Amino acid sequence: MKYVSADEAVKLINSGDAVFFQGDAAVPELIQEALARRAHELKDVQIYSGFNITSKPAAFTADPAYKDVFIVNSLFPAPDIRKWINDGWGSMIPSFLGEVPGLFRRKELPLDVTVINCSLPDENGYCSYGVAGDITVSAVECASRIIAQVNKSVPYLYGECLIHESKIDAAVLCDVPCVDMKIGEPSPIEEAIGRYIAAEIPDGACLQIGVGGIPNATMNALKDHKHLGLHTEAMTDGAYRLMELGVLDNSLKKVHPGVGTASFCIGSKDVYKAMHKNPSVRFYDCAYTNDPFIIRQNPKACAINSAIEVDLTGQICADSIGERIYSSIGGQHDFMYGCSLSEGGKTFIALQSRTNRGESKIVPTLKVGAGVVTTRFQTQYVATEWGIVYLRNKNLAQRAKALISIAHPDDREALEKAACKRFGYSFLRLKEE
Repeated sequence: MKYVSADEAVKLINSGDAVFFQGDAAVPELIQEALARRAHELKDVQIYSGFNITSKPAAFTADPAYKDVFIVNSLFPAPDIRKWINDGWGSMIPSFLGEVPGLFRRKELPLDVTVINCSLPDENGYCSYGVAGDITVSAVECASRIIAQVNKSVPYLYGECLIHESKIDAAVLCDVPCVDMKIGEPSPIEEAIGRYIAAEIPDGACLQIGVGGIPNATMNALKDHKHLGLHTEAMTDGAYRLMELGVLDNSLKKVHPGVGTASFCIGSKDVYKAMHKNPSVRFYDCAYTNDPFIIRQNPKACAINSAIEVDLTGQICADSIGERIYSSIGGQHDFMYGCSLSEGGKTFIALQSRTNRGESKIVPTLKVGAGVVTTRFQTQYVATEWGIVYLRNKNLAQRAKALISIAHPDDREALEKAACKRFGYSFLRLKEE
């Protein structure tokens, strides 16, 4: 590869181009900054990005004057561009994560340029996409020009998330560590939720688990389980701890037995170091990892996801706070559906009973404008620090009673009144039992 400066590399981007930036903890921020420095030269550059963990807001959102220069269409709004979208300067494209690669491949979202943050090449000239394979695999495949931060600090991960150096049109050599997203010790509330979920997960289960305090606490609570497997989007510190303990050995998986399967890695610098050339985990395009009909092939597949709020019928909002966009659908639907089809599979929605402001997250109805990410039919288990309930095959009044039982005690009376008003005698007769 011929190495150039970031400012030289972004000269490959022209007005009207559609540009994808790799995400997760591998956002090519140096190239984003160089592109922003060209703002006075450009117009109508379509920008696509996914779930991003960055050190600061994206450079192309630094000034509202950029609104006609960089047309931001996020596939998963994250802190780097969330304010830009909610201020009205950009927007988001609702999508299941596992179907995003198809949007690129069918040219429903045509791409001209893909910008990545990859590892140094191996002895055969292949660079790894490092900690972010997911939608990057398809974005590289479908773009006519590839710009890369070839990064000494990006780990080389095994699997199918690789690019040969000959396909990179402009390479910028750098040494920028992936964002260290170290999760602290779980709070007592997170620990309680984790214990409730872990108690429902059988030995031999194949896990999909997200990122954050509750998933971390759940993984801690699984330390006495046996023969767990991993088929997930995110490889995390919690999952790696279970691998080190021998709890997560992937021995009973039907798809890639003996090997953990993921689409990206996100967590602390310790887990990035542990994944470098680690043969026990392989990384794939999310069109594969998130395919419900692949997911279902593993027995006892268990999905653990989160919510912003849950209404009394079991509708799950996970992408917005009322009308205000917070994130996106991501892979929640992919795994909630796939695991529900698995033999012995289970799905879990985990959330604290109240927000940091003391508002109930179990609500009579979702806020106006809130998005339904998981439908009431798909919801199985819901857990808070007050317990865990199973909703599937329950009628609306039974669901309301169950959910009220795991709401914060100070919110239950108001929720009961709302349920009586909404469901009438069908709820009242349950309350009197």
